Amino acid sequence: MVEKTVETRAGYVALIGLPNAGKSSLLNRMLGQKLSIVTRTAQTTRERVLGIDTRGSAQLVFVDTPGLVEAGHLLHQSMRHSVAQALPDADAIVLVVDGTGAVPALPQDTLAALQARGKDVIIAVNKSDLATGDQMDQLAAWGRGTIGAEAIAVSAKTSAGLNQLRAEIEGRLPHSPFLYPADEIATQSVRFFVAELIRESVLELYTREVPHSVAVKIDEFREASTPVYIRATIYVERSSQKQIVIGTGGAAIKRLGARARHKVEALVGSPCYLDLWVKVLPKWRKDPELLRRMGYVTPPNAD
Repeated sequence: MVEKTVETRAGYVALIGLPNAGKSSLLNRMLGQKLSIVTRTAQTTRERVLGIDTRGSAQLVFVDTPGLVEAGHLLHQSMRHSVAQALPDADAIVLVVDGTGAVPALPQDTLAALQARGKDVIIAVNKSDLATGDQMDQLAAWGRGTIGAEAIAVSAKTSAGLNQLRAEIEGRLPHSPFLYPADEIATQSVRFFVAELIRESVLELYTREVPHSVAVKIDEFREASTPVYIRATIYVERSSQKQIVIGTGGAAIKRLGARARHKVEALVGSPCYLDLWVKVLPKWRKDPELLRRMGYVTPPNAD
């Protein structure tokens, strides 16, 4: 008797939307574990994060993109460039909108790209547990009329609607072997996620101008040592910001280190010694060479 071969589906799913729409929270909920950092601060996500969700005969490779910000300084242009790169390669596109807000004012180039993809686009109206019926109806009508896509009410907080969203995504993916091993959940290195967890802690503890001026780079990572030794540099743009991050007598950076270490230890599964340094790198968000040194992909015309 010949065994019946199970036909599998696999493909890339771009998550896009305005800042604070809940893309990263939605990704984490879909995966069943935290992958993208999440804070109340807008523009938390700066780079594309790939999360792999393999269930049954389908593998969904989510691409969590930065929020669609106005292209101001070069870092913002890099973030917009990341979104633009993700769309052509995606088999399905999930536009995440805030159900408690107004109709999103998307950049014209993004709106045109979504309209051109039509049936490949799904609108996930997030925070449906907090939205009113009128708000949900308005966003659904906007989606059909402006983009030509249907809306699904979801909640990253309660998981409502996620099974329907997953089914809609699966139906848009091509028949294909899995693109990654079934037990893989991410493509980035542990170093990348450690740096993100440190940056998340900065966003949580500091206010005003400091969070958006911060970048984190892992300088040394000794997994063989006990505890695991990690040396990281927190870059800021001004000396005044460095003083805020360090605090009087080093109190602020000690608190930051304790918070970040707790998260990193949960990630790597063992005790860690987190050695944090703070350095001033003036105008790094506007300098193409410095951005690339930090690991950001700059637009072609950046130089």
